[in-house]
Amino acid sequence: MKKRELILSTIAVSLTSLSAFAEKPPNVVLIFADDLGYGDLGCYGATKLKTPNIDQLASEGKKFTDAHSSSAVCTPSRYGLMTGQYPFRGNGGKGIWGPAPISEPLLIDTGMLTIADVFKNSGYDTAAFGKWHLGFKEGKNDWQEPLSPGPQDLGFDYYFGMPVVNSAPPYVYVENDHIVGGDPEDPLVFIGKGGKGTPTPLTPIPKEAAQRSDNQFGGAVEAHKQFNDFEVGTKLTEKATNWIESREGKPFFLYFATTNVHHPFTPAKRFQGSSEAGPYGDFTQELDWIVGEVRKSLEAAGVADNTLIIFTSDNGGMFNHGGRQAAELGHKINGDLLGSKFGIWEGGHRVPFIAWWPGKIEAGTVSGQLLNNVDMLATFAAVTGQELSAPDQKDSIDMLPALVGDPAEPLRTEMVVTPHKKSHMSVRNGKWMFIPSRSDGGFNGSKPNQHAWGGPAVAKLVGTPNSDIENGRLKKSSQVAQLYDLEADMNQTENLFSEYPEVVQQMKELLNEYKSGKK
Repeated sequence: MKKRELILSTIAVSLTSLSAFAEKPPNVVLIFADDLGYGDLGCYGATKLKTPNIDQLASEGKKFTDAHSSSAVCTPSRYGLMTGQYPFRGNGGKGIWGPAPISEPLLIDTGMLTIADVFKNSGYDTAAFGKWHLGFKEGKNDWQEPLSPGPQDLGFDYYFGMPVVNSAPPYVYVENDHIVGGDPEDPLVFIGKGGKGTPTPLTPIPKEAAQRSDNQFGGAVEAHKQFNDFEVGTKLTEKATNWIESREGKPFFLYFATTNVHHPFTPAKRFQGSSEAGPYGDFTQELDWIVGEVRKSLEAAGVADNTLIIFTSDNGGMFNHGGRQAAELGHKINGDLLGSKFGIWEGGHRVPFIAWWPGKIEAGTVSGQLLNNVDMLATFAAVTGQELSAPDQKDSIDMLPALVGDPAEPLRTEMVVTPHKKSHMSVRNGKWMFIPSRSDGGFNGSKPNQHAWGGPAVAKLVGTPNSDIENGRLKKSSQVAQLYDLEADMNQTENLFSEYPEVVQQMKELLNEYKSGKK
């Protein structure tokens, strides 16, 4: 028996009795958008773009208003989602803080319990589609096949998708542990930045699509040809929906990590110019189409009534060139929240979260329960009628009661959130959010030619006031750390650090308990 297998107590493990909520085990679809901000959807207030399919999920299901990613950065957030553990615990306790580089090995120990394992141990078919960005192989990824260990070593029967991210090489698809279109006579060869050799040409994209890193690989010409930036959303959707419709009645778990709406913004032609928010908005509207296609496939397979769909994002929205253009056109990527991707302010990690489950989740409901994406591990265990061991459930809290009901008391009272910089690892306790440093610990761009804006510059750009910021810069008198009452001031306009010294001390002690390993 593998170390990651669940410890089952008195709960039966047969498929006929796994779920207390359905005669048959429910299918589960988890759609994990990339860089989708709190204000990017119509149901969360967007007016410059249209998201009817996602809005319908919310009107027929439940919308959460205090849901968070475990990190404001893509790779660590995915680590938290997959393992149910805060990413600062990863990498042997050193933490996972930034995007996984091209050569990164698999970041999750194959002995750890994952959300896919939870379903696999319950007899489900499991598959992952889309952006992976958690590394492949051991030691160092040299990109020579087989690309193992990888998703199939973490509980997934099948994987197809983008191995890193749509803005970084290699620009090829990976299926299970092989490169799609790969040829032993023309292998993928890592050249690096400025290395010897000629990189394989890529699909041309316009300047307004925003940043895409140059290719650092040569060879694999056919594999590169099969990857067209403008077709990625369509390709992944076709693969995911075909997989759903081929399950033949067996319960399944589908993890669909879209590349939308991460830069470069390359929607299919039919979505180009379709929004009032530039390429960013068009890419978001393609995301909405993807969600609609997934729902259609569930209906076609005759399983929609017994399927739980969860839709959320890996972190907050980013103010790259496309994001800034969308803001100038009046679109509020992160709503009125302070901050953005990579940073510790709410805009970096408070994300849309919608749950849809016909007959189980009351339509049109809204929940203010505090939720973190590490909670999916315990929640999925509850959905399948399993009980986690204490080590596996270390950071994860079962949120199923909040999905299907309306608990009078909060299920989660505290959490840790990490930005890009270790110095800004922060803690939430009830209504209080404590940040042990100035600014947000994220991007620091502020000039027109810079790709990634963050911190005070973004606050000025989108007009989100904060007592420590003036004219896009931190005041000289800004306080050494930050304390916010999110119940009264969700948008973090007023830093209360100097007004509540006793609360600050309590929050410092709580944060230190996590850092020291006591929690």
